[in-house]
Amino acid sequence: MNDPDHVRDQYATEGSLQTRTSVWRPGPSGVEPQDLVVAEVRAALPTGGGMPDVLEVGCGTGYFAARLQAELPGIALLAVDQSPRFVELTRERGVPAQLQDVQHLLAPDASYDVVLALWMLYHVRDLDRGLAEVRRVLRPGGTFIAVTNGDEHVADLRRDAGGDAVRTTFSRENGEGALRRHFDRVTRQDVETRAVFPDRDAALAYLESSGEDLAWSPPDGGWPREYAGQVTVFTAT
Repeated sequence: MNDPDHVRDQYATEGSLQTRTSVWRPGPSGVEPQDLVVAEVRAALPTGGGMPDVLEVGCGTGYFAARLQAELPGIALLAVDQSPRFVELTRERGVPAQLQDVQHLLAPDASYDVVLALWMLYHVRDLDRGLAEVRRVLRPGGTFIAVTNGDEHVADLRRDAGGDAVRTTFSRENGEGALRRHFDRVTRQDVETRAVFPDRDAALAYLESSGEDLAWSPPDGGWPREYAGQVTVFTAT
């Protein structure tokens, strides 16, 4: 999942990402993880002084960056990604965006009040180097907000289709430990979500969008189906 060639191929265009994100809905609580992130950013912004500086690393198509810019118009937001196509799409949404790698951020020390990384740290080849870079560019008292999935995220679908659960380098289970190597204080909010598939073809498209070397075979009957997702929002200072 953090092989550079695989990540580059996965995100050269937006199709696979859009396929994966399109199936997700709130879980039983009705809570959207992105709503929690907006609330965490709002709470982390410094009061007084100039315009707060916010950085989103691994911004994808810029959907969340555009939302953040609209809901918090008093921030100076920069979105970065390794994919030229994603940088292009983010700029089309009116968000300042640059081609950057979280392992080598092009910013001086203590440049940002808030840094965000949504569903991307498990793709970073050298996780500790990436987290050290985030720590470096944060101002004293700054906040890092990272979102990831749990080990059992949509695992029942994967098992039903002939695979198994995914274990990543930054997950609900191990993310706090990784963050504590670089930050003094880490809090978490766990959210249950639901993946909704109207038919077998939709589930197969979702599974194949990850580019894994598996011959997926979802069940023939019982559609539509819903599968549980696990999301965790970490906040580190």
